[in-house]
Amino acid sequence: MKLIRQRILIISLLFISLVAPLIFLGRREFLEDLYRVTYRTDTLNLKQQIQDGSEELEEPNQVVHKEKDVSTISYSSNENNDADEPRIQVFERNGFGHDGRQDEDARKKYSSSTDEDTNVHAIPHRTSKENISVTNRPSDRIEDHHHLLNPHSQEVKNQKVREIKDQILMAKVYLKFAPPGSNSRLKELELQMKEMERAVEGATRDLDLSRSVLQAMRHMEASLSSVGRAFSDCSLVSKLQAVKRKTEEQVRSQRSQATYLVHLAVRTAQKSFHCLSMRLTAEYFALRPEERKLPNENKIHHPDLYHYAVFSDNVLACAVVVNSTVSTAKEPEKLVFHIVTDSLNLPAISMWFLINSPGNVTVHIQSIDNFEWLSKYNTFFKNGNGDPRYTSELIYLLFYLPEIFPALNKIVVFDHDVVVQQDLGGLWNTNLKGNVIGAVGTCQEGKAPFHRIDAFINFSDPLIGRSFDVNSCTWAFGVNLFDLQQWRTHNLTAVYHKYSQMGSKKPLWNWNVARMPLGWLTFYNKTELLDRRWHILGLGHNSGVDRNEIDQAAVIHYDGIRKPWLDIAMGRYRGYWTKFLDFDHPFLQQCNLQV
Repeated sequence: MKLIRQRILIISLLFISLVAPLIFLGRREFLEDLYRVTYRTDTLNLKQQIQDGSEELEEPNQVVHKEKDVSTISYSSNENNDADEPRIQVFERNGFGHDGRQDEDARKKYSSSTDEDTNVHAIPHRTSKENISVTNRPSDRIEDHHHLLNPHSQEVKNQKVREIKDQILMAKVYLKFAPPGSNSRLKELELQMKEMERAVEGATRDLDLSRSVLQAMRHMEASLSSVGRAFSDCSLVSKLQAVKRKTEEQVRSQRSQATYLVHLAVRTAQKSFHCLSMRLTAEYFALRPEERKLPNENKIHHPDLYHYAVFSDNVLACAVVVNSTVSTAKEPEKLVFHIVTDSLNLPAISMWFLINSPGNVTVHIQSIDNFEWLSKYNTFFKNGNGDPRYTSELIYLLFYLPEIFPALNKIVVFDHDVVVQQDLGGLWNTNLKGNVIGAVGTCQEGKAPFHRIDAFINFSDPLIGRSFDVNSCTWAFGVNLFDLQQWRTHNLTAVYHKYSQMGSKKPLWNWNVARMPLGWLTFYNKTELLDRRWHILGLGHNSGVDRNEIDQAAVIHYDGIRKPWLDIAMGRYRGYWTKFLDFDHPFLQQCNLQV
């Protein structure tokens, strides 16, 4: 009788142990716990069987990959400049180079998506405490009960599904890099991989998997371990390194080609721009001579007005400079724009302002080919590599301002890739303190752009070394205020000719950027530095320009090769430029010029 009571008590306790979790934890949570305990027991039994029955097989390391379906492995150089480009990860058997950041990256990408592209990132079985989503080896796993009891834990719900997909991925790696026919186990592994692919298809949770799938999963772990041990570590690594080297060479080649194409795009006239120029030129010559004159010609030499100069052969660039300046001016009737171009583009630019009058603003357009006095200076534009961005005569007209504007005492010179955002009356009235030029400095280390003068000028030349301080401040072109009276007093055009001729005889600077060193030498000790807010640079090459600085700047400058009118322009900055053009204009529509 006592024995019967003991049995009843034991049966009651077992019943309570089964019913209580269902009541307090929920059926799903309890089943998951029971399922994992069963899996751990089966795994330990399999491990013991493997150790007792076969010395060939070792316990496999569990590897977590980020891809759902991968048939190739992609690599890239560590010198990539974009955080979105793929990174190189090299597989090694039973150990992978890693750090905690890579583990964390893998965890984040797993939680957001399981359908990635073909970049393989290997994560080792050793994990940091924070990285709870990267699984360890099944036989050594210590379960985190907090996550097991959490019904919303994604890691718990699909852990086995992910492990199976990782096994499939690892099998593909071995099948891809193993020598053909080098191991009889490869065929068995391939069959198991295909079986697992069919079994896991459509499964999103561990509860979707049958016990037969889990059993096949354990057999595949053993096969992976056996196949992995059959190949030399050096053999697999050497193949991966060869793929890496080949891919890096392809990346370098592609980058070189991309750089060439970018510069070709900069130097080549766009079809739509050519179309616009031709349409405007045809319309210009259809006018009678008296209809080709722009209004307010009587103001172009008035010294008390605000005079701005632009040297350009780009119709739309000139239009944006004029439109943006007028839109922010408090006294637009006092503005006079002097646009100097070549005879080829003068009709098109003239016609643009004839049919798109900026109001009561004065626009004066001249051709460099009408400057007869310029022909005697025959050295300043014949250097360089043939790129019109560096060899164009328009670039160096800056050094002839007193000759071009003999009636003026002061003028502001714009590069044609700027946009004006504020009234410039304060800039115009800046006291230059006896200096010739006002400019924003580029010599403050830690502030972009930063230029050291000795990075552009060869100070090993004795005359340069004696005449200039290697620590002198550099400054930016693009928005410059000139006192032409002081210029004439110091005869700086002759100083410019002196250094230009020196540079043509000695390697004093790179002629591709000759305007900067020539300007720094010509206006040495005659420069007044302006507040940085007058002129913000970098929108044509620097994707990290601060938005607050841009919004507060009086003038923003697209210096660099990624001009706002090109297809390669930076999209985040292009809107500052395009808003000053009406893309519904008939000529722009006909020539397919769009925002």
